[in-house]
Amino acid sequence: MCNDYRLEVDIASIVEDFDDLKIKIKMPESTPNVPARADINITDTAPIVRSIEGETSAGELVNRRWSWPGANGRPVYNFRSEGREFTSGRCLILADGLYEFTDPLPGQKRKTKWLFTLKDHDWFCIAGIWRAHPEVGEAWTMLTTEPGEDIAPYHKRQVIPLPRDQWTAWLDPSVPAHDVLRVLPKGSLPVTRVFPPEPAQGALL
Repeated sequence: MCNDYRLEVDIASIVEDFDDLKIKIKMPESTPNVPARADINITDTAPIVRSIEGETSAGELVNRRWSWPGANGRPVYNFRSEGREFTSGRCLILADGLYEFTDPLPGQKRKTKWLFTLKDHDWFCIAGIWRAHPEVGEAWTMLTTEPGEDIAPYHKRQVIPLPRDQWTAWLDPSVPAHDVLRVLPKGSLPVTRVFPPEPAQGALL
């Protein structure tokens, strides 16, 4: 499951893309200050677009904390989607890459780090939910499901990047969750090894 992701695309470009999709973005707290970040980690604050009660084809762009404390004290940064409807608190998590980790390669001590991006687009949205927590205030988490063919070799669960034609549907809590929360087809999420770095093309091994 994802505990690290990337957002290096600027907010202005993201808002333009929403506009092209006829999704109105409101900024009740002014334009978020979102520097380019190669690694966004659990408990960090990062931008989401959340649904607005009573409005369709619209969302609020706000900065909020990733994860809230669970009953056992551990952060709830991923949340199983199967069998749940999520009739409130839906949000889109803005990203241009997500990471998964596998066992260290021979001769390495650190886990192998893999970056997944979205084919044909510079950035994407991950399905999430947000809620108010008495200890940390408003916070969000990523929804997970059984892995698709791109993620399955790397992890037994995956978060859910949504195709652009499903963003409006996810922001509308009247749309059944199972109609929206599906994995992308094979080949949609190209992968690159980040650590240890892949040898440069033509480099001696």
